[in-house]
Amino acid sequence: MESGFAEVNGVSLSFIREGSGEPVVYVHGNTGSSAWFQLVMDLPGCSAVALDMPNFGLSSPLDGDISIQRYAAYVAGFMDLQGLKEAVVVGHSLGGCIVQALALDRPDLVKAMVLVDSGAPDGLLTPRDRYPAIEFMRTSRTVLEQALKAVAPTLKDEALFGALVDDAQKMAVPAWIGNAEALSNFDVSARCAEYQGQVLVIRGTFDPIITDEMAQETARAYPHARLVTLEGVGHSVIVENPALFLQIFGNFLAEHGICKR
Repeated sequence: MESGFAEVNGVSLSFIREGSGEPVVYVHGNTGSSAWFQLVMDLPGCSAVALDMPNFGLSSPLDGDISIQRYAAYVAGFMDLQGLKEAVVVGHSLGGCIVQALALDRPDLVKAMVLVDSGAPDGLLTPRDRYPAIEFMRTSRTVLEQALKAVAPTLKDEALFGALVDDAQKMAVPAWIGNAEALSNFDVSARCAEYQGQVLVIRGTFDPIITDEMAQETARAYPHARLVTLEGVGHSVIVENPALFLQIFGNFLAEHGICKR
């Protein structure tokens, strides 16, 4: 697996890449990094790329305001720099909102979307009375571990889990509250009908964050979308059951003639 850095508008972005063929771009969620996708990079017929967003992992922090649209602009800049046109773009959790913003602003870059336990087109509200708990999570590894276990309840690989916690602790200080506010302020619901690409919405039944109603709302919002519900999986099938994700994703790609083996 190749790793490297790319500079986009003065911000250094870390990424990993595997394979060759049609492009697949993975966009991680809150407290995440490219490490969340390391078990789903092997896609025959595809070149899979996963990046650390600004403020996350090994990438540089951002100055100024944090918004979903701003994150999406950095993904677009990265894709332009890497020549990743007409890609299948996969977004997990907060990353799903980023991918939706990207697809609507730059449809030339996004051939199809896969939204894994994603925030809905009208965002994900975090009540302000939850902000102290977010700050506590930032400063206490034990609390952070408890929070990540809740979003990946069936993950049994302790080494991988420890690596994900390590990366979560690298998130830039302003992003802990800033990401919550960005999700609360996000709303592209009035524009969803503009996107004509295929959309696959995936949700685990054990997900404590994204409800079935939210997932259905997302699937209804896009003209060519469908929802797949996974029994016995939490918020993060990409690490909880990567083989199942690869099966579902591979079938989606094959159905639409993408990444032919």
